[in-house]
Amino acid sequence: MSSSTDHGRPEHETAPAPPAGGRAISDRGDTVCVIGAGASGLAALKNLREHGFGVDCYERETGVGGAWNWRHDRSPVYASTHLISSRPLTQFPDFPMPDDWPDYPHHAQLLSYFERYADHFDLRSHIWFGTEVVRVEPVDGDRWDVTTRSTGGYGPERTSRYAAVLVANGHNWSPNLPGYEGLEQFRGEVMHSSSYKDATQLRGKRVLVVGAGNTGCDLAVEAAQQAAQCWHSTRRGYWYAPKYAFGRPIDQVNDTLLRLRVPLRMRQWLYHRTLRLTVGDLTRFGLPRPDHRVYETHPIANSQLVHYVGHGRITPVPDVARFHATAVELADGRRIEPELVVFATGYLPRFEFLDPTVLGGTEAETRPRLWLNAFVPGRPTLAVAGLVQSDSGVFPLTHWQTVLFARLLKLRSERPDRAEAFAARVQAGAGQRYAGRVVPTSRHWFEVAHVDYLRALQRALHELEAK
Repeated sequence: MSSSTDHGRPEHETAPAPPAGGRAISDRGDTVCVIGAGASGLAALKNLREHGFGVDCYERETGVGGAWNWRHDRSPVYASTHLISSRPLTQFPDFPMPDDWPDYPHHAQLLSYFERYADHFDLRSHIWFGTEVVRVEPVDGDRWDVTTRSTGGYGPERTSRYAAVLVANGHNWSPNLPGYEGLEQFRGEVMHSSSYKDATQLRGKRVLVVGAGNTGCDLAVEAAQQAAQCWHSTRRGYWYAPKYAFGRPIDQVNDTLLRLRVPLRMRQWLYHRTLRLTVGDLTRFGLPRPDHRVYETHPIANSQLVHYVGHGRITPVPDVARFHATAVELADGRRIEPELVVFATGYLPRFEFLDPTVLGGTEAETRPRLWLNAFVPGRPTLAVAGLVQSDSGVFPLTHWQTVLFARLLKLRSERPDRAEAFAARVQAGAGQRYAGRVVPTSRHWFEVAHVDYLRALQRALHELEAK
């Protein structure tokens, strides 16, 4: 394990290797590098250490929590953010959330959860805070040169050589900004949801929210409560699930059906039946009819959207066609005059420090080609944690992803034959989906069904541990 300095950072003890390409390289031996100290990075750090590895974790911000730390510049969290998956299906399997917490905890509770997790497993002394990763380059077979510097570009760069790298830099920080004709000439205020922090930004204004993901629906509800007028623009119809059904959080109901292996068509029928018995046909409110079946898009859990549409506080409108100086033209030809347009159009996964070809993509197509959304073909000492969008909580998935990676790294020295067999499995299965049939959009390419995905991880772990 790495020792720590008085400042709580890992100390690089190994003498620098001879300069390569003009750079002095500090050889970290068998130490593993983890990039990011959010939920996935903390789980990776903890699980790698439990398997006996020395770990250096680099975090560009000054604290743990990643996207859930509202103090961070890149955090998408706003004042009213809560979990959309329920507590039991979100918590790490070896670190439960308090029993007296609500079904859907507030973001401040999530941050305290990660801080307690880091303290409980003594992780902070292995994290380099305020340090961003500039480059990650493969060298000497399966080793990696990781170049870092102080966040913001201050001070010199430093390169260290690692036995393996686990990427956990998150995928909810780089805004996906759409392009529209005339947007540059629009005189109103325009913002991405990543810049939204509290309801004062909406109060008293005529607001157009673009996007029907969970964030878009949440912001439309906040605008319904605070704005003078709210329009909600969507490209297609969606299925809006209440947060509770049959007296339980909706994801727990779905989880029970999945674990009982209820067929998809039966689950879809039950979902439709529940909607008909509660809110009925949503097209009567002006919401477009979905062009896909339930469970073919990422689930939208919102109990208030239909309420405010039914009370006239949210006006559903179709997709935006173009912008004018003081108006927005919709796909059906109507014009509206919002003062503020909020693009809740999601985020793009980005790995700025990696050549896209390293993750199996191409120069033109930066989408990684991975097995189990984590393992890189031909790169047994490189993995990505947390690049999943699930129908339930993500933290249990990242926990088992990182356990699998840690056990794979141990096998490379203890049973190289089995590690090579695993590498062949990764090569053959890269790009495999774990979400059944989903709408083919950029939002859904890393969608997974959590029960199917956990079963796939479990099979992989059993294969690694087989006698």
